[in-house]
Amino acid sequence: MRRTLIMFLFIISLTVTAIAQIQPFTKDELDYALDLPSPSWRAISRLDVHDHMEFVYGDDYSNGYLRLRKKFVSAGTGAEVQFRHDEQWELRSLPGYVVCSDGRGTEFEGHLRGTVFSYEYINRGRNMDGRIYYLQLDNRTFYVLHFTVASDKLRGLRSQMDSIVKSFRLK
Repeated sequence: MRRTLIMFLFIISLTVTAIAQIQPFTKDELDYALDLPSPSWRAISRLDVHDHMEFVYGDDYSNGYLRLRKKFVSAGTGAEVQFRHDEQWELRSLPGYVVCSDGRGTEFEGHLRGTVFSYEYINRGRNMDGRIYYLQLDNRTFYVLHFTVASDKLRGLRSQMDSIVKSFRLK
């Protein structure tokens, strides 16, 4: 009985600790919100043509990096077609690029439904993994959550990546 009680208290403390670490993220000018599962994830504003939010795990982009974009496509364009387009114009130029699972995506559900695709590449001699989640709003709009991480860090961050995507929601 005592052993069961100790185990129960331990599980409760882990659950409370995990819940306490979740950091909701939103900004007034954004039409979405998401939850960052660890204080190690930090938001960075990046200005190119538009102001974009990006997220970095820790201080090194190879430890975990998320680019988040809203894409408008031709009516009826599916996630696989969008991935093929991104592959042709962006991913194939990466050193050592290899698509995983023969380029077939895996269905994914959170607040929004979508498809996730995985690939590998090399950055400055380091093996890297990429995961792209295409969350479809309607027949013309996707939110694309594009993660990259050093291959040796993927195992520890994959559940956090999934958690971020599952928490992604429109305001």
